[in-house]
Amino acid sequence: MNITTTNSGTETELAFEGRLDTTTSPQLEAELAKLPAEAKNITFDFAKLEYLSSAGLRVILSTHKKLTAAGGLLTVKNVNEVVMNVFNLTGFSDILHIA
Repeated sequence: MNITTTNSGTETELAFEGRLDTTTSPQLEAELAKLPAEAKNITFDFAKLEYLSSAGLRVILSTHKKLTAAGGLLTVKNVNEVVMNVFNLTGFSDILHIA
């Protein structure tokens, strides 16, 4: 999986390409750990995300909880039909801010 990160003060966008699964979720965790402390609003751009597993969902939920507790926001945008079905089936569509 490729992750392209763009930082701008408190705003950070991560654009994904490939699969977010058991193998690649540690890569996302490592990328998130490198973000500056002031990155309170994070956007995940899923335009090129092909697949999302439960391991990926765990990282998304963890990020959502961490940002919410700090007064920030996780936004997910450009969600394709396959990923949206996963969000709908798991209830993530009710808790995430999907643009």
